[in-house]
Amino acid sequence: MSKKPVKATLTTAMIEEQTAAFLKSGGTVEYVGKGKSGQFASSGSKPVKPTAS
Repeated sequence: MSKKPVKATLTTAMIEEQTAAFLKSGGTVEYVGKGKSGQFASSGSKPVKPTAS
């Protein structure tokens, strides 16, 4: 019988450590305003396809 793989989980402490390491290595964080995606507008909207009922 094989063992089930251990589920990888991120803890708050792990995220804080990774963030600190990123910032220490010269990385920067760009804050995006509330309600913004941070993505540039595409060249037009995509049509919505109705789904079959």
